[in-house]
Amino acid sequence: MAPMSTMTNKALVLLLLALLPLGTLGSRSGPSAHHGHAGHGPKHSSPPSSPTPASPAPAASPTAATLVRSTCNSTTYYDLCVSALGADPSSATADVRGLSSIAVSAAAINASGGAATAAALANGTAAASNAQAAPATADATVQALLRTCAAKYGQARDALSAARESIAAQDYDFANVHVSAAAEYPQVCKALFRRQRPGQYPAELVAREEALRQLCSVANDIIALLSNSIS
Repeated sequence: MAPMSTMTNKALVLLLLALLPLGTLGSRSGPSAHHGHAGHGPKHSSPPSSPTPASPAPAASPTAATLVRSTCNSTTYYDLCVSALGADPSSATADVRGLSSIAVSAAAINASGGAATAAALANGTAAASNAQAAPATADATVQALLRTCAAKYGQARDALSAARESIAAQDYDFANVHVSAAAEYPQVCKALFRRQRPGQYPAELVAREEALRQLCSVANDIIALLSNSIS
């Protein structure tokens, strides 16, 4: 009878196991592998991503730089030309016509500065460059001359503005006339000082006049390239 009882007991156990839900069997089988991994041992996190390096600023186009140099080679003042054109970022994408307009604009900036300098000297607000200049600015005649100088530089600026418009209209002959006139206006100022107050022409205006003359020369040289290209 013992063997029969043993077999009966085994059959009952198997029957009970078959009737139990699978979830119950799983919950009694101990901690899952996932749980054991989360609860024990170090956690491995992915290393932080390195920052993306900043893109370098775009360099000036070699073609643009070559055009500036070749254009300035046709001018009387090469270094001044390269400096004046290079100071304007738009020269990197400009053609020869654009470079001529940039050169005219550089001359116009100088003319505006000359007008402001002459006006300041006339009003007695500019610092005297030496001890002998102070009484000169107090002279009514000198002040009148300086006001005339301010007006002449203003006329030079206006002439250069007209030159830019002529360049835009591709009327290069008129552009040349306007730029040439702009260079002449400050010389009227110098001539008046020589006749009425010799030796009292301010050094600041001497420097402005020469710089404007050279910038106008550069502008006209580039305008001549444009005129020759269509003739």
